[in-house]
Amino acid sequence: MRQPPHALAGVGVGLRAAHYRDFLGRRPAVDWLEVHTENYLQPSGWDWHVLQTLRQDYAVSLHGVGLGLGSARGFSEQHLQRVQALVARVEPALVSEHLCWGAVAGQQLNDLLPLALNGAALDLLCARVGRVQDALKRPILLENVATYVRFAGDAMSEAQFLAELARRSGCGLLLDINNLYVNQCNHGEDALAALLAIAPGSVGELHLAGHLVTPQAVVDHHGAPVAEAVWTLYGAALQRFGTIPTLIEWDTQLPPLDVLLGEADKARAMLARHGRHAQAAPWQGL
Repeated sequence: MRQPPHALAGVGVGLRAAHYRDFLGRRPAVDWLEVHTENYLQPSGWDWHVLQTLRQDYAVSLHGVGLGLGSARGFSEQHLQRVQALVARVEPALVSEHLCWGAVAGQQLNDLLPLALNGAALDLLCARVGRVQDALKRPILLENVATYVRFAGDAMSEAQFLAELARRSGCGLLLDINNLYVNQCNHGEDALAALLAIAPGSVGELHLAGHLVTPQAVVDHHGAPVAEAVWTLYGAALQRFGTIPTLIEWDTQLPPLDVLLGEADKARAMLARHGRHAQAAPWQGL
């Protein structure tokens, strides 16, 4: 497969419309930008102008929320074609999607819904990942999601599922550290054990975000600073996987850009303190 033109390194932030003018006017010192794929499928308008302008100065990662790779009867070839065209236009450093389903009978449910963690779902995901990677002519990353239910018929842990998916499909993994912590709180799962179940060299990106603690569950709402417990888990991930490119996500109750940049600075300091050079990644064909 053809490799993306520039590898990511360091710490990036999610580019959101509320911060467009800050980025255009200041060009703040972040290492790269992540954008949601579905916001830029149409190559026109203000959003497209901003992305085209900023990609001259920042590496870009495309993070999809709409393919729904685990949707048994709702996967859209037309949507994949639109993503393929966007990837050709932007030439991002990375392309990622979520380990989830989100459509049924052609109807999009606009959510990242959890999969049953069993052999049938693994077979489906491997086939879908292969289809997407063939269409994009590059490897992609798959992200673990925050969940609020688990299925009685699960035959493996999420980490085991991810590790086997990477091994069989050749994709990389985007580990969301906050999601690991949220699932630990909601399901009693061991986030550190999840890290140990995933092979160094298979992880291409890490995500950090804030969450909301409620009496019913911990909710992955991306609307607060990264919690101390998540920073601690991030340190453990850096010890295991090396200096993996890291994103600060903040999608709701957006703060001033300088607050977001402060979170990025904290992650950058931890990369320098805890990290080591990451192993060569088989999914990149290195």
